[in-house]
Amino acid sequence: MSSRVIVSGLLGGLVLILWTFVINGVLGFKSRMDMKQVPDERAVYEVLRAHVTEPGGYVCNPALTGVGRFPDRAPVYSIRYSGLGHGEAGQEVLAGLLVFLAAPIVVAWLLSAASDRVLSSYRRKLLFFVAVGVLVALVADVARFGIGGYTMGDALLVAASDLAAWTLVGLVVAWRMRPGVRVAEDGATPYVG
Repeated sequence: MSSRVIVSGLLGGLVLILWTFVINGVLGFKSRMDMKQVPDERAVYEVLRAHVTEPGGYVCNPALTGVGRFPDRAPVYSIRYSGLGHGEAGQEVLAGLLVFLAAPIVVAWLLSAASDRVLSSYRRKLLFFVAVGVLVALVADVARFGIGGYTMGDALLVAASDLAAWTLVGLVVAWRMRPGVRVAEDGATPYVG
């Protein structure tokens, strides 16, 4: 992996960190979806602490009807417990920073292996990153919609945020990643690709 790929990816990672800080830290985008206040939180917390003791994902279904089915319109609740408390929050931040720095480097590396046609156009390099954003939005974000997950509106908002983030990363990486000198297939004739 060349230094231009690593530097481009690191710049993209910094953009991703900055975007996440502004959108989530300053504007509270995801916290409004993921951390809503529960009425009578202390009582709910004590019930969860007594019954959800192992890390994992849990679903709380309504009682079955007399014919052994779940009621059609009864709510289903999803509970996620990582096993971590507030004291370990720094570990999550560090792991998140590593992902935010590594992901753009990996995508910049993939871009560096793209055809000369892609690498020779700023617009095509940007579209490469937009395509990654679309994949993240479809596979990771919209897929969170459903029973015990996001509402469709929230899933689409998170998908739009991730698409915007990868577009911003692409703007920076596409600007920084310029075609390098490659060696022709005969091994003797260098050309700019």
